[in-house]
Amino acid sequence: MTKNHDSITDAAAAERMPQWRIEDSTAHLQAKGRSFADAIRFVTGVAELAEAADHHPDIDIRFNRVRLALSSHDVGSLSDRDVALGEQIVRLTEEQGLTVSA
Repeated sequence: MTKNHDSITDAAAAERMPQWRIEDSTAHLQAKGRSFADAIRFVTGVAELAEAADHHPDIDIRFNRVRLALSSHDVGSLSDRDVALGEQIVRLTEEQGLTVSA
């Protein structure tokens, strides 16, 4: 079970997560690959990171694009968990050669 974490403001999250769009206490990111297989490979990697962190993003897959949304529902805001997982996800996009947009 994940321990409770303190919330952070949207402004603090935006400063710490520059690749992500922060809106209404949620961090949004879109990753684009060359194919559907790239998107699925990325989602598999995100799932592994999320399971290890016990913190799970909302995921939407559309052909070669994956949209992610992170928020800490237990604190009703963003938290350090979102920042940490967000940083890992950005590294994964770089490792897999995906294009990122907020």
